[in-house]
Amino acid sequence: MTSSTARIPLDPPRTLVTRAVDWYSRRTFGSTLEPAAAMGHHPRLLVTQLRHEQALARWKRLDPTLKSLAVMSAAVTVGCSWCVDFGYWVGAAHEGIDPAKLRAVPTWRDSDVFTDLERRVVEYAEAMSTTPMGVTDEMVAGLRRHLDDAALVELTTMVAVENSRARANSALGLHSQGFRDRCELPARA
Repeated sequence: MTSSTARIPLDPPRTLVTRAVDWYSRRTFGSTLEPAAAMGHHPRLLVTQLRHEQALARWKRLDPTLKSLAVMSAAVTVGCSWCVDFGYWVGAAHEGIDPAKLRAVPTWRDSDVFTDLERRVVEYAEAMSTTPMGVTDEMVAGLRRHLDDAALVELTTMVAVENSRARANSALGLHSQGFRDRCELPARA
């Protein structure tokens, strides 16, 4: 499914790289990922991004639930509907994250589904994703009571990475591809 409002064609030249990525994407995700299709216009950039994503997937110092909540919070704050859609699907269907927590990220302040640490993580990710950035010493101190330095650095970097993804996807006009329709998460009103 291709976005009708993308600001760049989502049919890049059919090179060996784009064909391989398209095959892998369809096999793994059930469809071509629109960010990969957009990056296909610059195959070296696409390969670099894929290597980067593979490296990120091997980071394991931060609890997977915390990582998913942080990434979702950044995507929601930036306003990337593609990232939110894909994040719901990956978190709920593939990482076993409680769907209620993923649904509650946009309204985390009013929700009772989060632990104290999860709230701190979502707040931190949101504060990192605003302009100007709203991170405070108190936020970091609160996180350090629960996370070691490696986990805090991983959290911070994952939020920064999601900001990059979300801003690029939004700038290119990429929107939801319907991933969350494949899991039991209702679309947000």
